[in-house]
Amino acid sequence: MLEEMIYLYIFNCHEDELELSFLEKRSLFGVKDNRFVMESSIKIEPSRSPFLKARINVVAKANTLAELKQQLNGYQVSKQSFKVIMLKNDDLSLEQQLDFQKRKQIEREIGQLIVGRADLKCPAETFAVIKTEDAWYFGEYTESVPVWLKHQQKPRMYSTALNTRVARAVVNIAVPKIEKQKAIDPCCGIGTVMVEALSMGIQISGSDINPLAAIGARENIAHFQHEAEVKKQDIRTIEAHYDVAIIDMPYNLCSVVSEEEKINMLRQARKFTKRLVIVTVEPIDTILEKVGFFIKDRCVVKKSRFEREVLVCE
Repeated sequence: MLEEMIYLYIFNCHEDELELSFLEKRSLFGVKDNRFVMESSIKIEPSRSPFLKARINVVAKANTLAELKQQLNGYQVSKQSFKVIMLKNDDLSLEQQLDFQKRKQIEREIGQLIVGRADLKCPAETFAVIKTEDAWYFGEYTESVPVWLKHQQKPRMYSTALNTRVARAVVNIAVPKIEKQKAIDPCCGIGTVMVEALSMGIQISGSDINPLAAIGARENIAHFQHEAEVKKQDIRTIEAHYDVAIIDMPYNLCSVVSEEEKINMLRQARKFTKRLVIVTVEPIDTILEKVGFFIKDRCVVKKSRFEREVLVCE
């Protein structure tokens, strides 16, 4: 058995959001790893990320299935009942993949080694087995709850707002470590980013120059039983300091912003935060450099022919 706790994360993502999922992974885990199954010593709730399918709290790790079985022989479960599932690993080649029948066989074989009451329909605890290119893993299985799906149906909607999956990932990119972080969305619109942040326990404030947008944000936040300050305020007048700012740049016909206005907006952002995650549909590198932001990381998010860029700046 393992002496130190490690976690195995299983990711799942649509091709259009693949780059975004990789950027989120780099932010949350501090590593560049584009695999769908990844080991880490960092513990993160799987429901935080729209791209996390599950987490395994690893109990045993071995080079071969035989070694794994040897480690698990006589393993005592801590809860009243259990079941074992074997997960498919999309990182493996077709030659390395195990078919359905073989996976079911392994589930039965390992289940028989465990001391406890098996319950395949309603277990108190679920364990998972998974094979990677160089190891076999067994541990407590926690599946992600897609919280962001509930946030799709808001009292107030806006056609150009980020979808909740992208908004949640952007929040994770901006605030990978929640404790003692103070965030702001100074162009919050109807509060899509704020709702995702608040549902993760992140301290965030919002503002918008459009009074109707600010009202809509407050209504949406209250609808999901959250509380946060949302002001009717121009970003160029913000004076309080924040650890991070998230800005989805205005771009539709009703929100035309000149280059000079963008420079003034981002110059003020440079005064009230050292870290900025910005979402834009137009090239903005030159402006960011001009106001003193350095682009640390980036990705492109696609939806059909429409593209947004997410930039991490410090």
